[in-house]
Amino acid sequence: MGFLSNLKEDIDFLLTAKRMLKGVEDINSNSPNLVTDDFESAVDKYRSNLAFIEDDREWSYGDFDAYANKVAHWAVSEGGEVGDTVAVFVRNRLEYVAIWYGLSKVGLIPALINFQLRAKSLAHCINISTTKLAIVDIELLDAWKSAQDQMETQPKAFAAFGKPPKGFGNFDAGIEVQKDHRPDKSIRAEIRAGDLLMKMFTSGTTGLPKAAKVTHTRAQYYLRGFAMASKSTPEDRIIMVLPLYHATGGLCGVGIALSNGGAVIVRSKFSVSSFWDEAVEYKATMMMYVGELCRFLLNAPEHKKERAHTIRCIVGNGLRPDVWAKFVKRFNIPQVVEFYGATEGNISLINTGGPVGAVGRLPKFLKNKINGDIIRYDVESGTHPKNADGFYIKTAPDEVGELIGEIRPGETRFKYDGYESKDASKKKVLHDVFKKGDKWFRTGDLMRRDARDYCYFVDRIGDTFRWKAENVSTGEVAE
Repeated sequence: MGFLSNLKEDIDFLLTAKRMLKGVEDINSNSPNLVTDDFESAVDKYRSNLAFIEDDREWSYGDFDAYANKVAHWAVSEGGEVGDTVAVFVRNRLEYVAIWYGLSKVGLIPALINFQLRAKSLAHCINISTTKLAIVDIELLDAWKSAQDQMETQPKAFAAFGKPPKGFGNFDAGIEVQKDHRPDKSIRAEIRAGDLLMKMFTSGTTGLPKAAKVTHTRAQYYLRGFAMASKSTPEDRIIMVLPLYHATGGLCGVGIALSNGGAVIVRSKFSVSSFWDEAVEYKATMMMYVGELCRFLLNAPEHKKERAHTIRCIVGNGLRPDVWAKFVKRFNIPQVVEFYGATEGNISLINTGGPVGAVGRLPKFLKNKINGDIIRYDVESGTHPKNADGFYIKTAPDEVGELIGEIRPGETRFKYDGYESKDASKKKVLHDVFKKGDKWFRTGDLMRRDARDYCYFVDRIGDTFRWKAENVSTGEVAE
């Protein structure tokens, strides 16, 4: 790549970064402006716009807010108080976001439970969430029942979206009788943006799931940032086949639409055979992905509508280099926004127009605006080598190491909120990394950075092994 091409890429990166920073500049941990207020402002601005689509059902922004208001009043009527946790064990539905939005209006904390969990794992999530109330999808009752005998306490459970069986409250009936006006904001007057908005859960790849604390500020960065990066507009419709209980779909993807007056096309699940039919039928202009979803589509037989869609941009993470270029070419995708982040972490990376395969960039010319770095990691011993002064060592270009994010006191973007478990939170922090007193979040992800500071995901720590004196990642084996 020549000098002029590099210069253009740098300018584009700077403009994107400037646009994203502008969109989040007012986010502050001490602010009374919450995610709830951002959503209400969007409703007031785009009230008649289409907000959610599921099959033959559609909601305007006004409909979305009205349902959320009913949820808020219902929660209070059932004894919910500011700070109480409500489990949301619901599949992808038109109502999903409105449920947690409604709970937030009266200061309740939604715990978004993975709807694929059963038995011990499900009970564990309920137990560590200290749940008072639970909203259980009628389609997930068997899963809920499989976990009940392992729940340390039994939250008051309400079956939703169908006739409840014995032993469950009737969520639908409870919602039906509520007023649809907004609850008084004074109920949440003492809450600040640095306080907890919701609980999400790690995937449990290293044991049982951990409850990650998502503050209003953290969610605001997710909800707004990707709308800026993708340049979403009120005309955009993002097709959502990812689970809404996870940050990628439920915050990043939802925010792309709702921040700028667009719509979310909610699908109950991802289907390779019907994806392109759905994208065309519902006039999707954007798509939220994880890498394997793209691989599944690429490996599928040719579909008659795979180039008849109007998708202009796809946003997500985990798009491997061997899939990326082929996917874009075959399906005629104009733009890819690949990003890296962790629900519980304090660092994120983004690639809006850089090299194929890069998850983002840590440019030296923006070192005061970013908090990431990559340090040496010895796979064989599972340790970080240090220099003669006892500090950690930065990697050289194209050397693999662990990505870390500096925890900077007083900077909302770089806070580390951690997990519900204090012990688990402490294990993710490194001290005295480059100087005495500094603190850095351990991502647990191996990355390499090229000469132009683009970063490439290599593997999770623990998923890389030694083979014939070389470090080999499971991703390399897959490719």
